[in-house]
Amino acid sequence: MTVMDKFLDSYVHQGLRKKLIQILRTRGISDERVLQAMSEIPRQHFVAAGLDRIVYEDRAIPIDADQTISQPYTVAFMSQLLKIEKRDKVLELGTGSGYQAIVLAKLGASVYTVERQESLFKKTSAMLKEMGYSGIRTFLRDGSNGLSDQAPFDKIIVTAALDEVPQALLEQLRTGGYLIAPVGQPIQELQLIHKKAQNDYAIERHGDFRFVPVLSGIKRNNFN
Repeated sequence: MTVMDKFLDSYVHQGLRKKLIQILRTRGISDERVLQAMSEIPRQHFVAAGLDRIVYEDRAIPIDADQTISQPYTVAFMSQLLKIEKRDKVLELGTGSGYQAIVLAKLGASVYTVERQESLFKKTSAMLKEMGYSGIRTFLRDGSNGLSDQAPFDKIIVTAALDEVPQALLEQLRTGGYLIAPVGQPIQELQLIHKKAQNDYAIERHGDFRFVPVLSGIKRNNFN
């Protein structure tokens, strides 16, 4: 099987994706750039073959390492709030399937993405290259404290639940930049934080969501 065969996008999947974009519009996603990006990404490639139809439903779907690919609305909503501009340097904490990273890249961002699960990191890193997204920089790290050696960042997106936003992440955000993260337990409040100046932050609150929690440490493959 060639790479082209592996990532074929059938008319059925294209039709399901078109319906999904319509659903996102009805739910209030109005950023045409975000909708266009998501309309171009074959979401079925990020899940197991048996889940390729339900992946276009507006819900989270299980992937490897007991993780999920986020609900499409959540991906669209967080991406819309960040207002990505071309050449923005963006840190993503929680690579997962790689889907959100590709959305950010299609919006013009230079993406640095961190994953703590070694098996997922290896699988997703390889797939991103196969799909032609070698410009997305992937890191196997404990992402709870960010990626200080690559800072500062224009935008930071956290795709797992935080008890509170670590000071280390705020320090890695460029003045004028934005950080978006789900905060709290057991239900999270989606917070958009604007770094107006050093130690001066404005917080917008955007409703309740459910995410898997941020975990510390690197989860190595069992055979290592």
